[in-house]
Amino acid sequence: MGTNRDLALGQCNPDRELGFSTEEYSARLNAIRRRMADAEIDLLWLTAPESLYYVSGYSCEWYQAQSPKQWPATSGIAMHVDHDRFIMFDTPSEQIMCRFVTCADDIRTFPIDNRRDGIGFIIDELRAERWLGGTIGMELYSYRPNPAISARFRAAFEATGSRVTDGSDILREQRWIKSPQEISYIEKAAEIADVGLEAAKNAIRAGVTELDVYGEIICAMAKAGGENPAITLPVLSGLKANTGHSLASRKVIQPSEQVNIDVSGVYWRYHANAARSFYLGEPPDDVLDYHNKSCAVFDLIADILRPGLTVGELVSTTRKYYEDVGIWSDAGWVGGYELGIGFPPDWVGNFVYEMSHGDSDKVFEPGTCVNFESQFFSPRMSGITYYICTLLFTQDSAKLPIKAPRQLVVID
Repeated sequence: MGTNRDLALGQCNPDRELGFSTEEYSARLNAIRRRMADAEIDLLWLTAPESLYYVSGYSCEWYQAQSPKQWPATSGIAMHVDHDRFIMFDTPSEQIMCRFVTCADDIRTFPIDNRRDGIGFIIDELRAERWLGGTIGMELYSYRPNPAISARFRAAFEATGSRVTDGSDILREQRWIKSPQEISYIEKAAEIADVGLEAAKNAIRAGVTELDVYGEIICAMAKAGGENPAITLPVLSGLKANTGHSLASRKVIQPSEQVNIDVSGVYWRYHANAARSFYLGEPPDDVLDYHNKSCAVFDLIADILRPGLTVGELVSTTRKYYEDVGIWSDAGWVGGYELGIGFPPDWVGNFVYEMSHGDSDKVFEPGTCVNFESQFFSPRMSGITYYICTLLFTQDSAKLPIKAPRQLVVID
């Protein structure tokens, strides 16, 4: 072993960077254990970045998600239904990081001579703890680890006499209701999203590229304390404005083009999502009419928004509005999804609703957060009406925390 490496791995302890108190992490752990008991899961093996963060605060830049076969994604957290603690497993490369980005008291790193593939080490450690032999829940709906590594974990667990089942819903459902601290972070993320939209308005002009605008948005949000969004932010101009998920490119923005911007402000990994459409010069009357009808739905939403609102009421009310104003047949995508913790490649949460869910009795309870997307193909192939707002439900009220005007922004 090298002297410098021994010193760093043994004694380097940067100040902890955690977004929540020890008490909140403890409450999360106990709530998860109750869900495990209800699902008859003895051990929960967590590998999704969002799950690792929710339980421990773990966040990093690299999760080995698309790495070489020699570097499998085998780090994770083990939780047992009968124990009020968890075990964090990671590579020696992340040993120091685990000390300051997590609340973990029990961090076990893979042997240095087999630092990448920790499956055997994990099994041995869990066997020594007597945590194996019952029902093990794996996050089978997570992209991490990939199917090949997930199959190896399953085989290794089953070889110990354990039964493997899907435990994906335990953490996904637990995260649906946010604590007051989580809600405050989403509110801060909304402020950062507004900064990004303002930066876009100031940057959009004829002759600049989509990437120029993208860079200004990212820079402004970072200066406001925002972290990297879990989805690369689109800046889409001209005919590209008829798409929703294309990437900003070196395309030069031209006069009389629509430009669509979709941002998420991020604070302690909590996202607030917003999108707006911009137009260089005066838009044609029929185009402006479509945008006005599309974005006016949020005034209607603001009138009915309240804790306890059902998905069915939101969907049926807004769909009837679209039908009444005559644009429903040109719908692109209208609906929404849960917002909260997000890591690349996705900020889309576990719950989603669409305009076919008019009879849903799912409730937006206090502590929940979703977005609402109003996207319609406007005339002349000018682009989709790109209006997205965050809906935030607190204990006593509900609101749209994004302050940017909900209208087509005309750039002179």
